[in-house]
Amino acid sequence: MVARAYTVAFEGVEAHSVEVQCAVTPGLPAFSIVGLPDKAVSEARDRVRSALSSMAIALPSKRITINLSPADLPKEGSHFDLPIAVALLAALGIIPEDASESTVSLGELSLDGSLVPVTGALPAAMSAAQDDRALLCPRASGPEAAWVAATQVIGAGSLADVVRHYTGQSPLSPSDPGEVQPEPHARDLRDVKGQERAKRALEIAAAGRHHLFMVGAPGSGKSMLAARLPSILPPLSPIEALETSMIHSVAGLLDQGGISRARPFREPHHTASMAAIVGGGRRAAPGEISLAHNGVLFLDELPEFSRPVLETLRQPIETGQVMIARANAHVTYPCRFMLVAAANPCRCGHMFDPARACARVPACGEDYLGRLSGPLLDRLDLRIEVPPVSFTDLDLPASGESSDIIRARVCAARDRQLARFATQDAQHANADLQGARLEEIATPDAEGRAFLGKVAEKFGLSARGYHRVLRVARTIADLGESEMVRKPHVAEAVSFRLTSSQGL
Repeated sequence: MVARAYTVAFEGVEAHSVEVQCAVTPGLPAFSIVGLPDKAVSEARDRVRSALSSMAIALPSKRITINLSPADLPKEGSHFDLPIAVALLAALGIIPEDASESTVSLGELSLDGSLVPVTGALPAAMSAAQDDRALLCPRASGPEAAWVAATQVIGAGSLADVVRHYTGQSPLSPSDPGEVQPEPHARDLRDVKGQERAKRALEIAAAGRHHLFMVGAPGSGKSMLAARLPSILPPLSPIEALETSMIHSVAGLLDQGGISRARPFREPHHTASMAAIVGGGRRAAPGEISLAHNGVLFLDELPEFSRPVLETLRQPIETGQVMIARANAHVTYPCRFMLVAAANPCRCGHMFDPARACARVPACGEDYLGRLSGPLLDRLDLRIEVPPVSFTDLDLPASGESSDIIRARVCAARDRQLARFATQDAQHANADLQGARLEEIATPDAEGRAFLGKVAEKFGLSARGYHRVLRVARTIADLGESEMVRKPHVAEAVSFRLTSSQGL
């Protein structure tokens, strides 16, 4: 007799259906698991045996074989415990076979039979919905999976609860979606005194999802500005929230199964490894660029990151996805993020202050920022210098617009872009404009084209830089509620690519 249960195997954010087959046959007593299991899956037999023993269920003196099909798909993780137990219970006639076959299950078993939450409940629920099955998972993972309304999600606290549910003794109620309550913005752009040009650059970057590079002396407020960027970003749309949450689910970062509408803000340290930034490791886990999908990736002290790590960002910035290629895995993660980077102008940080600069000026600045390659800098839409704030400005009371006012303008500009891209599934913001669509939407008027042509010729603007200026100009026009891109919009966009320390 062969009983069947179903679960999933993860490959990136994709959840592939796996059939768990259990055969109890005559022979020498044994409990084996086949089908390319890793160490954690192979150890499931001991956890399942102990969990059944805690329920006073003794395994028969027969040969028990668990096959994970398809057998050539690698099976990794402790979430196979519950489906193995469900298939075994069905094979022993303790729960109905039709119940095990109509359910996708995942969860880790403790030795006492309680269920431990696992990662990936949200992608597993998506897979269950596609196969028209219910999802059985640990109770703590239920609120996360319940966001997939197309399938019923049953959260159980223990294996005994599962048995009582399927035998009709004590049916479990379906789980409700978990919610993360939005927190009031504790950091407001109004707290930043001075730096009006930098605030304007943040507004443009947020409105069009443009990449931003800030250069300034230590203590000029670069990190302070970046930390307040989330306060002016529009909330995630339902589709974006689901995309982002699936990545965070695989990484085990969802808080109590809740899905947030706030955009991710990731700020890895400059000592982070290639695998930490791009993704990788034994299970090809998502890196910081994928965890920042639909949000912000803030790299402080950009030149201090290793050169290979920075160079790997070039392709993901352009394509919005990254492929992690390993000998045993080729996993693709989405990574459409907004890059915000900050750096000192030189190693000492005081290149523009004659009273404090070191003796190697300006060579020290050229050496320090020279660690950043031209192709990488060419992909950064906005480049600004953040000058030190004078003591007189610090003594003044907070002034300027609050984050809520700026956020309203940003949201209005994003709404115009969404209406414009209604039929363009691959385009979400002005930063995504390409090819004929870019020429159709962002081509300036005659005066603006003439001005941009002179700038491109005088400063040697690359083709990529030329197109990025057009995208930024389109965003500036959207913020100004202008249907046409005009010369003032182009001039402001060009000004954000010219800095004394970088050129074009």
